[in-house]
Amino acid sequence: MERREEQPGAAGAGAAPALDFTVENVEKALHQLYYDPNIENKNLAQKWLMQAQVSPQAWHFSWQLLQPDKVPEIQYFGASALHIKISRYWSDIPTDQYESLKAQLFTQITHFASGSKIVLTRLCVALASLALSMMPDAWPCAVADMVRLFQAEDSPVDGQGRCLALLELLTVLPEEFQTSRLPQYRKGLVRASLAVECGAVFPLLEQLLQQPSSPSCVRQKVLKCFSSWVQLEVPLQDCEALIQAAFAALQDSELFDSSVEAIVNAISQPDAQRYVNTLLKLIPLVLGLQDQLRQAVQNGDMETSHGICRIAVALGENHSRALLDQVEHWQSFLALVNMIMFCTGIPGHYPVNETTSSLTLTFWYTLQDDILSFEAEKQAVYQQVYRPVYFQLVDVLLHKAQFPSDEEYGFWSSDEKEQFRIYRVDISDTLMYVYEMLGAELLSNLYDKLGRLLTSSEEPYSWQHTEALLYGFQSIAETIDVNYSDVVPGLIGLIPRISISNVQLADTVMFTIGALSEWLADHPVMINSVLPLVLHALGNPELSVSSVSTLKKICRECKYDLPPYAANIVAVSQDVLMKQIHKTSQCMWLMQALGFLLSALQVEEILKNLHSLISPYIQQLEKLAEEIPNPSNKLAIVHILGLLSNLFTTLDVSHHEDEHEGPELRKLPVPQGPNPVVVVLQQVFQLIQKVLSKWLNDAQVVEAVCAIFEKSVKTLLDDFAPMVPQLCEMLGRMYSTIPQASALDLTRQLVHIFAHEPAHFPPIEALFLLVTSITLTLFQQGSEAEARSVPV
Repeated sequence: MERREEQPGAAGAGAAPALDFTVENVEKALHQLYYDPNIENKNLAQKWLMQAQVSPQAWHFSWQLLQPDKVPEIQYFGASALHIKISRYWSDIPTDQYESLKAQLFTQITHFASGSKIVLTRLCVALASLALSMMPDAWPCAVADMVRLFQAEDSPVDGQGRCLALLELLTVLPEEFQTSRLPQYRKGLVRASLAVECGAVFPLLEQLLQQPSSPSCVRQKVLKCFSSWVQLEVPLQDCEALIQAAFAALQDSELFDSSVEAIVNAISQPDAQRYVNTLLKLIPLVLGLQDQLRQAVQNGDMETSHGICRIAVALGENHSRALLDQVEHWQSFLALVNMIMFCTGIPGHYPVNETTSSLTLTFWYTLQDDILSFEAEKQAVYQQVYRPVYFQLVDVLLHKAQFPSDEEYGFWSSDEKEQFRIYRVDISDTLMYVYEMLGAELLSNLYDKLGRLLTSSEEPYSWQHTEALLYGFQSIAETIDVNYSDVVPGLIGLIPRISISNVQLADTVMFTIGALSEWLADHPVMINSVLPLVLHALGNPELSVSSVSTLKKICRECKYDLPPYAANIVAVSQDVLMKQIHKTSQCMWLMQALGFLLSALQVEEILKNLHSLISPYIQQLEKLAEEIPNPSNKLAIVHILGLLSNLFTTLDVSHHEDEHEGPELRKLPVPQGPNPVVVVLQQVFQLIQKVLSKWLNDAQVVEAVCAIFEKSVKTLLDDFAPMVPQLCEMLGRMYSTIPQASALDLTRQLVHIFAHEPAHFPPIEALFLLVTSITLTLFQQGSEAEARSVPV
């Protein structure tokens, strides 16, 4: 396994012979790695050094590289090589050398206790790896021995240096265990041994943490060591004294971060919920941090408020079920919940003035799930206690979702705006989840607040407040069935009363109308209250996404009730399309909306609207087809073909998409005669062929052409039949000239839908045979070319 030096072809480093792993050559290679400006030489040096680390010679040069006269970079490499040899090649070490190796490592650690910290850490990791490999049989009291050896008074190193070196060793030991490559059966034995050994560690840590004379650097190292050990799933009750000491250390600003990490790690152990009595003792400690939290918020100390919030959430989120079960302690747990509520509503705008509130959102999910999982009687008791809390939560979340003033928002970076957008989505998800707990009363509550806001003449309302309340409605209506809510008619009536003076408010008004589109389908008399707002918004490029997506939802859900408005919708849509107000993707959505809308009209009306809608594009396409191909007219061609294919994706006069809805759906009678889409396709077929003749070698244009027919086939199914013969013929010519994947996909679609019908079998069969033959020939040519390229 270690005979790496025999592998041929490895690159050397500097002047060193390729695989002569001597101290001198290692030092030369390290110098090359760190200081050679040539990146290729650096890479060669790194490769050579990696081979050196795993070579048998590493046992010899590692110790020499640790000499006091070497620079830290060289010493560090020596320590790393020792760790790699011990952790990966333990089986190569003779058992009679264990003790001498252990003694050498102790000696080096003692030496570096007052030297380079990065080298010290690496040596500690090497000794930790050796201890894990020897435990429990060959070194049964490893941790106790480490403590005893470093506490010896005859060491040349001062007491603080020895103490810090010991703490570093004790800190890396559990970390090395977590990442070790020990076999599974050994891992269980070693974990059990470490669990026993923590009896030698925790008393020392308690003594050092509580000792007034302990310097800050030692106490900080103690907290990090404790944080490392608790991740070995030490029983929470065994950690009580240290957790209490860590809470006390939160008052020291230098120790604050380390204390938070230690407390959170201890509380978050999966096994901790078994120790309910200890958890109950922790609640007063957490509640005792409220003054410090309020002071931090008042002083704008985001780090302190963030840390305290992490502690409160760790206790609440990980153990809400266990603490709710302690019914006699309901008041103390409610106090903890209220403390987390304070963290949720922490003043300031996320993420500019605060970053704490987002930590709390998962807690509210967990608490709700735990309350609703109780049996009926207990659940009823807790519902009575916590429903008011959750109504308060809704108020807090909607306040946190409010936009800042226009002036302040203008100073935010694009990254801050994106973080705020994601934060609002998280709030939206939370509100939707809370609906399960609060039900229809939540919608009534939001409606009452919005009504009072819009109808009050006493004080002017901010657009931010209105927008947040609407956002709450939208969050719930997007995912919850609100069709039976008695407040939605009132909400629809209130929307036109909103004075829209801001893009964010206008966007939310649009998205709220879109979220209520299914309700509008059941209450068509209300469509006229909101449709003018949507059509007006279509002309504003800043509202492009919200207005177009909302119109699309209305046209999809309410299409059978839109014929009276169809002429107006088509006219407005046509106007914004001609003015090129929207980006390409929104233009495509708009065409899909018009496809839904036209599907519900009489065939004559559809053809009339189609003619006015697409004639300008057909004329433009005719002009483009005459031009010499170039990048700018290619973009225009692809755009026009995309508009047509998106229109035909949703234009379905036979209402195939509604068949799964059931017989109770109000469907128009299936019209007789040719399908309008087929009529249009037949009219433009020659033009499309003309475009293809000039652009056949351009995959993007060919794909756009195929998309028109593929989307039409998927939507129309059997109604597409009249187009089959001429489309098969065109596809055959296309594929024979230049085989392209999009043509193959369209052929597959045609075969899938029409191959079973005798009337269409001849053209489908001819196309299938042609495509198969050409494809097989291509494969054969490809394999032959590949064979020719391989040297014999």
